[in-house]
Amino acid sequence: MTSDGATIDGWTCPAPLRDQPNIVMGHGGGGKLSAELVEHLFLPAFTNQYLEGLGDAAVVELPAGRIAMSTDSFVVRPRIFPGGDIGELAVNGTVNDVAMAGAVPLYVSVAFILEEGMAIDELAAIVQSMAKAAEHAGVQLITGDTKVVDRGHGDGIYINTTGIGVLRDGIDIHPSKVTPGDTVLVSGTIGDHGMAIMSVREGLEFESTIQSDTAALNHMVAALLDAKIDVRAMRDPTRGGLAATLNEIARAADVGVVVDEVSLPVDRSVAAACEMLGMDPFYVANEGKMVVVVPAEQAEQALAIMRADQLGEKAVAIGEIVAGHPGIVVAKTAIGATRVVDTQVGEQLPRIC
Repeated sequence: MTSDGATIDGWTCPAPLRDQPNIVMGHGGGGKLSAELVEHLFLPAFTNQYLEGLGDAAVVELPAGRIAMSTDSFVVRPRIFPGGDIGELAVNGTVNDVAMAGAVPLYVSVAFILEEGMAIDELAAIVQSMAKAAEHAGVQLITGDTKVVDRGHGDGIYINTTGIGVLRDGIDIHPSKVTPGDTVLVSGTIGDHGMAIMSVREGLEFESTIQSDTAALNHMVAALLDAKIDVRAMRDPTRGGLAATLNEIARAADVGVVVDEVSLPVDRSVAAACEMLGMDPFYVANEGKMVVVVPAEQAEQALAIMRADQLGEKAVAIGEIVAGHPGIVVAKTAIGATRVVDTQVGEQLPRIC
């Protein structure tokens, strides 16, 4: 039994699975071992009417209108980290990508690339984590695939997910909609996920363990749209962190962004880890935060809505959109100076999602 209660002891599967506690090449070969893995691990976790047929594709009826679709791959190391694991991260990341378009996420597909030798009980725990994340987000995992690669060629598990959601009538959220005078909001502390990963890798210890912020944000997004907030742009600042997201918005709308660096919410342990490792929280990845740009007159209402959600309790306004220095993000420092916050050439933190 795993730490979260996942177990293979109660499975009613044939002998081969019980005789093979680890992933072997046959689990990706399309034969009996593949069928057993699907029947006794994946189906019980993700059971729904679309999966039951086990066809090559799922057929679903979507409400008439526009859909949003996103796909992503997850290769995080370590695959289990403080606050989550690669499975939960995969579901939440894809749900958030769809939600940032203003869509209601509905369905997710999943493809597993498994390394020969991976423990099946660890895979079971990851699958259960995915199932819980999907249930919380209100989405269904309706189709998938599994491949197995030779030992030493897969780092245990890689996961690819694709999400589909439906947009409401009249919703048109895009960075190009941003205009001077708008307010920039962030839903909570930045840098949590990246520093959770790095603290494990580097063996850093603080007075409290840094937890990943991996979470599905679609319910908070729905609350903003239900309240008729005129959301100009939304982004989840993952790889490249807040800096990459703000620069993307500035360039898409040909506007400038001014951020009050003092107002940035950064957890004390995250700030300490960044200082120790010589990193800037602006560039550290998040997996459960969102940047929202709204008209200034709606900023307080939007903040109240975000703070009413557990995931947005620490939401704050961090800056404004300006007409000057188009395409450039600047931060006002504590001493009154300004500095340019550009995007990085490469990745500051590899393999964090």
